[in-house]
Amino acid sequence: MTALRLYWLDPADPQARFPDPALALEQPNGLLAMGGDLSAERLARAYALGIFPWYNPEESILWWSPNPRAVFETDRVHVSKRFARALRKADFAVTLDTDFSGVLAGCASARKRNPGTWLGAEMRAAYHRLYQKGLAHSVEVWRGGRLIGGLYGVALGRMFFGESMFSAEENASKIALVMLARQLSAWGFPLIDGQVGSPHLYRMGAVDLPRDEFIARLKLLRELPGPRGPWRFQIAVPQAAEHLPPQLSRPPARERK
Repeated sequence: MTALRLYWLDPADPQARFPDPALALEQPNGLLAMGGDLSAERLARAYALGIFPWYNPEESILWWSPNPRAVFETDRVHVSKRFARALRKADFAVTLDTDFSGVLAGCASARKRNPGTWLGAEMRAAYHRLYQKGLAHSVEVWRGGRLIGGLYGVALGRMFFGESMFSAEENASKIALVMLARQLSAWGFPLIDGQVGSPHLYRMGAVDLPRDEFIARLKLLRELPGPRGPWRFQIAVPQAAEHLPPQLSRPPARERK
């Protein structure tokens, strides 16, 4: 049996270069390097190269670039007839960058209930730092003032890298994905990275791209200007006050004269 040979990233050297993604292992698919840290600078450089961290808490950080790469074309996310009816009913509200911490907590909780890798405290802190720098973003789905689902990811230029999603009620993560895809399409983002394909992602319209094609498109998209500051929907989405949390549904206070 051939031993695995991984590249080691020195945690003390934040400028250490990542190896070429083409050198990633075939089995397990896409495993490229280990070590390093989760500083915002290192994470941004990793995503710019088509690399992302994925590991179990209390273990060494692992860095991946799988082949093929599952992606959504933002104008081709699949909406079934049944799901389309739920969207038209609009019994929910959707926001952007309003409760990033809540979405992280929801994703972490969902992963705790399932076997495999999940969001530990170190990962949540790292993505929150990216959020504070304007590189990570969240989509929130509300019903009756309660956060019932959402997703978060990283944006560089006009490329969005989906990281995780959760649903506390039926269809909530699907709603988040569809609304995000529509807004990203309006902003000129052609792709959402889904990392590794799954039956659920494929049912929603994800397709596989060879890694070299994905990285070639990434190199172009990361250089294009993207929206600045905290994101807000600029397309029409359901935002009925009855579903928004109290801090968003209250009318602004009048200034005293």
